[in-house]
Amino acid sequence: MSKLLSGAEIVFKCLEDQDVEHIFGYPGGAVLPIYDELKNHPSIKHILVRHEQGAGHAAEGYARSSGKPGVVLVTSGPGATNVVTALTDAYMDSVPLVCISGQVPTHLIGTDAFQECDTTGITRPCTKHNWLVKDIKDLSKILHEAFKVATTGRPGPVLVDIPKDIQFAKANYSKPKKEKKINGKSNNKFTQNEIDELINLIFKAKKPVIYTGGGVINSGPKASEALKEFVRLIGFPITSTLQGLGAFPGEDNQFIGMLGMHGTYEANNSMHDCDLLINIGARFDDRITGKIDEFSPKSKKVHIDIDPSSINKIIKVDLAIVGDVNEVIRATIKKINKKQNGLKDSNKQKISKWWEQIQKWRTKDSLNFINSDEIIKPQHAVQRLYELTKNQDTFITTEVGQHQMWAAQHYKFNKPNRWMTSGGLGTMGYGLPAAVGVQVAHPEKLVIDIAGEASILMTMQEMSTAVQYNLPIKIFILNNQYMGMVRQWQELLHEKNYSESYSEALPDFVKLAEAYGCKGIKAENPDELDNKIKEMVEHDGPVIFDCHVDPSENCFPMIPSGKPHNQMILGPNDKEENKITGKGKALV
Repeated sequence: MSKLLSGAEIVFKCLEDQDVEHIFGYPGGAVLPIYDELKNHPSIKHILVRHEQGAGHAAEGYARSSGKPGVVLVTSGPGATNVVTALTDAYMDSVPLVCISGQVPTHLIGTDAFQECDTTGITRPCTKHNWLVKDIKDLSKILHEAFKVATTGRPGPVLVDIPKDIQFAKANYSKPKKEKKINGKSNNKFTQNEIDELINLIFKAKKPVIYTGGGVINSGPKASEALKEFVRLIGFPITSTLQGLGAFPGEDNQFIGMLGMHGTYEANNSMHDCDLLINIGARFDDRITGKIDEFSPKSKKVHIDIDPSSINKIIKVDLAIVGDVNEVIRATIKKINKKQNGLKDSNKQKISKWWEQIQKWRTKDSLNFINSDEIIKPQHAVQRLYELTKNQDTFITTEVGQHQMWAAQHYKFNKPNRWMTSGGLGTMGYGLPAAVGVQVAHPEKLVIDIAGEASILMTMQEMSTAVQYNLPIKIFILNNQYMGMVRQWQELLHEKNYSESYSEALPDFVKLAEAYGCKGIKAENPDELDNKIKEMVEHDGPVIFDCHVDPSENCFPMIPSGKPHNQMILGPNDKEENKITGKGKALV
């Protein structure tokens, strides 16, 4: 008979069998048995964060940059409720997380015991699935199931709530069942007829566009390679959502930039005027579609996605293909190469006028801005950061706001898993702890959080984590002394009533860096920017870089809320022409 193991031992046996190397956590009374057991498992490195939200975002950064599930360990009550924001963020952006939470002993559940809350009830809407372990015999099975649910199909967060008495109780441990089909491939439901129909649409299209999202990256690096091959083969222009950046090289001529609210002129106009729209791994989010009843009105629409519930949810499509992105694309390439050898040449001729139109839109240079010799423009700061780091394998995280959009617009991503940002939930405070997680996963790589001075303060305590574990993350703050995107919307939508968007008591970030035990750098003039960026990059420890930028700069281009894709504000002089209406105010 096999040796009986405690619940705490079973937790670690499971983590070892799931090849977990790092967990992000914060101890508390309800998980102390698990923390007692930690010392017996040297193969698993625990990263002590300073707040449970930070643990969740760090695990997200780890997962998104490595392709492995992130693991979080928190205590009951406030420990569990503090991680809800990160779980919701992971749920919205399809990030595989396994959160293990402690719970009060079974007999105290429902008595309003100290640090008790209904963790499974609270997290049900923001996880793919959750479990309350009621019997020690079920623990190993549930934990293995949790990893399976988090990583298969459309990835996402799960939570396992373990009462304290279950952590002490003993039972036999069971290993995970070996399954051949992983990474969601069991969710493939597409047929050869659907592939044939897709190829037929590709062959007929005169004004096509490919629209990619985070689903390509979630499918793995092979999917990005397949996407490149596919786009080269058919010669179509390709655009991307915020979360899809890097799935196709950002510097490639066929890439027409990010689309959506702050996307490029050429990407948004292409989406509006196209006759064939191929959506690969995106969900027709409201930041992308704009006014739904005027979204890409003349196109045939194809939606390729592993999640059947995402199809026809927002936009009605003409062809739905349910399956793993990599497998669908490769099946399509195979069929084209087998049956349509002359497709590339015939397509090139057929869509040549469409490419001419796209080039005309490109001449608008919609990401252009008026630079200054006297004050640092935020766009210029991001451009210089890109030029000085592009030759390294750099990983970028961001907070949420104007700086996030400027980073997406002006920093080019040529590889997947190099761009980590909060898209669906738009979580201020995401970037710093996410950078911690990325750096843990890639200790030798350059990791930069492009931040705003308002959002960085929400999780600034995680600098202490970076210092403790010698994680050389670089925090590049575009400091405009405002909640920038809030100020921009107040200017454009609320008659310049800058209500509570100005930060009047900001810390001295250089001194704050020194207080944490890391390096602080400040730049206020354009002529000192390059040298100080180099100083930041070359420093072998964590850095906080306080980059003072123009406080009046707005993020353009911008689709006014409530307007279709082909009505964009390209700059300050366009504001009156495309004034945001009353209805639009409600849609921001």
